[in-house]
Amino acid sequence: MTGYIEPIRFAFLFFPIIALIFTLPYIFHQYHKYGSILFLRVSIVYSFILYLTCIYFLVILPLPSIESVKKMTTDWIQLTPFLFIKEFFLYSSFIWNDPNTYLEVLKEPYFYQVFYNILLTIPFGIYLRYYFKYNFKKTLFLTILLTLFFEGTQLSGLYGIYPRPYRLFDIDDLFLNTLGGIIGYGITPLFSHFLPDRKTLDQKSYQKGKRVSILRRTIATWIDLVFIFLMTMIMNLIGMQDSFLQYLLSILILFMIIPMITKGLTLGKKCMNIKIVTENEETPKWYQYWIRYGILYLFFLPAPFYLYLLLSIGNVIFFIGFSILFFICFIHGFISMIRRKPFWYERMSQTKNKSTIVVEEEA
Repeated sequence: MTGYIEPIRFAFLFFPIIALIFTLPYIFHQYHKYGSILFLRVSIVYSFILYLTCIYFLVILPLPSIESVKKMTTDWIQLTPFLFIKEFFLYSSFIWNDPNTYLEVLKEPYFYQVFYNILLTIPFGIYLRYYFKYNFKKTLFLTILLTLFFEGTQLSGLYGIYPRPYRLFDIDDLFLNTLGGIIGYGITPLFSHFLPDRKTLDQKSYQKGKRVSILRRTIATWIDLVFIFLMTMIMNLIGMQDSFLQYLLSILILFMIIPMITKGLTLGKKCMNIKIVTENEETPKWYQYWIRYGILYLFFLPAPFYLYLLLSIGNVIFFIGFSILFFICFIHGFISMIRRKPFWYERMSQTKNKSTIVVEEEA
């Protein structure tokens, strides 16, 4: 049993790294598709990632030394189907007419290795049917692919790191793992009875996505800032050396011209399914974009640079006055965020964010 616990322990230690890599694209996808992030959905998806991490480490661990693998002379492939049945009856202590052997055989590898190979992929079948809504054929196909990946990993000597396989490629493992996925698919209704179905999760996500959250707006802003950076880089490559002019033209194109053409969309907001509308939810006038984004990107966000510039030229009076104004705007924005009220630049431009999420018929 210790041989199974140790790989799972390593999987839990390694999981935060995988989760960190996965989180940003996952958040992007959720906000783009649903406009929200549902805690229960996150729990299901991340538990699936943790499960895959655990079974992967169970397949490859423990890792032997390369020198010990070089000295191995054991077989590295077994292609006789259902050999595990023959070995069970030949070498285990099981005697069909002796009940005293029934419990004893559970402790022997001829039983528990078969049992764990089936158990390994039962959750995989459950996840595929419950959350991903895959039918039996697709679940079977993906389970076979998963088991082939595991056996191929072993056969390759962990992708060529080892000079030869350090674990046996066993055709029976393919059958047993596939059987586990089939069993998981079959017993899914027993688990899904206690959880909301996928359609309910989607409906809750869409309902929640009607409101534009602060995180969703923030991600849209980050994406817009990336496009500002890319545009300034392009201008620099074509020979425009004035940094301020690069930034000014980027703001003009990305936040004034493009929203006027797209009727309220910046590139970042398009990715997050948000658009700018008036307080009456109409398309803003051109000057409203200029007020909103001019204040935000030409005054507030570059404010630290302006303060540094004023301090470097020794203009203390303007520095103090600008600092007070920036501080007031910052505090007002923070309070507005906490109270979920419009920001000051939204009030001045009489605009707001609106979700453009469209509920899919087959959610």
